Amino acid sequence: MTHTSTVPARRPVRTGRLTSHGRWARLRRTWLGPALVAPSFILLAVFVYGFIGFTVFISLTQRWNPFNRDTTLRDPALGNYAELFATPRFQADLRNTVVFTVLFLLASVALGLVLAVLVHHVVVGRAFFRSVFLFPYALSFIVTGVVWRWIFTPQTGANLLLDATGVSSAYASVTGTPLRPDWISDQRVVGQLNGVLESVIPGGTHLHTQVGIPLALIPVVIAAAWQLGGFAMAMYLAGLAAIPDEVREAALMDGAGHLQTYRKVILPMLRPVTVTTLVILGHVSLKIFDLVYAMAGSGVGFSTDVPGIFVYEQMFRALRYNAGAAASVVMLLLVCAVVVPYLARTYTREDS
Repeated sequence: MTHTSTVPARRPVRTGRLTSHGRWARLRRTWLGPALVAPSFILLAVFVYGFIGFTVFISLTQRWNPFNRDTTLRDPALGNYAELFATPRFQADLRNTVVFTVLFLLASVALGLVLAVLVHHVVVGRAFFRSVFLFPYALSFIVTGVVWRWIFTPQTGANLLLDATGVSSAYASVTGTPLRPDWISDQRVVGQLNGVLESVIPGGTHLHTQVGIPLALIPVVIAAAWQLGGFAMAMYLAGLAAIPDEVREAALMDGAGHLQTYRKVILPMLRPVTVTTLVILGHVSLKIFDLVYAMAGSGVGFSTDVPGIFVYEQMFRALRYNAGAAASVVMLLLVCAVVVPYLARTYTREDS
């Protein structure tokens, strides 16, 4: 019988020194990630936060502009902001922003939810209808503004449709005057709240604009909801696809009808989708510029004016960079008031 001895494998002797390959691997693990992120971080720091800081600085100066780079600060420091909020035009801009945001979010989310439910239950041609309803979202705001400006021009578009369908003549037979709305040139404000605000809010007497719903802003809301309703539809379609069919079947077996199933089961499960859609669309509405500028501009009596148009005209036409920069900072704060709580809540959930 032959005895075979097993010789143990020799272990490498550690000398306490890393080889060149080991040193390179350790260096790569330590510095490769920061080296790849550093260019993006530098660009972000300079072209985003650096320019934000520069804009805040310009908003505090007395008369800075590219042709007169006077860096003298205002005294008091927030004098530009005090003048800004006392300006009747900017007060109208803030009113229009609030009204536009509320009406636009309600119209877009409602339209997107209805379209999503209809498309979700279509058996034949679902991809076709989804593409058709999503197509307006692919258009430029400038294109949308030009088309809808023609539709809501008092001499053409919608008013011609009222004449052709007999609605205008029927209205004239009752009231004695034909129905020809002014649409985007209507400067009337309905539902005025100046008296209520002056009695409730301290400093409400300093309001120099009518607080209510400008009628000229409603066509702009319709155009914006038409374009971004498809985006809301896509968000809700993704949410509906993630809900198992067993949930609907269980609700139906428990005696709930289709309407009750959506109202008490489906819609509560779509709440995260609704919140995300509201935040994204709210961010768009607060900094809207091109759609309003192409469709109606500032409007009669600033009935369709928004802070974006105010900033553009103050900086590039009036060369009042301090006023334009102050309005830009206000727009940034409005956007942060919507986005930051959402991001904080999202990160808190992820950490927990």
